[in-house]
Amino acid sequence: MPAAKKKTRKYSKGTQTEVKNEMHRLKKGTAKSGKGGAKVKSKKQAIAIALSKARKKGKKAPKKPTSKKKSPK
Repeated sequence: MPAAKKKTRKYSKGTQTEVKNEMHRLKKGTAKSGKGGAKVKSKKQAIAIALSKARKKGKKAPKKPTSKKKSPK
């Protein structure tokens, strides 16, 4: 039987707290997005904003996914 692999945490506790706080702001109706301060309408958007804030603070969060372009043949 192979030894179990040790899993590393994808997100730090600080990042999790950031997401939790942003979700509270969303439910309260005070979550804002961007320079214009547009109201956040979806959970997905609120999570994206929280992860972005966490990255700016230097907390552990995976990098933004980037699209891979296919090279022309």
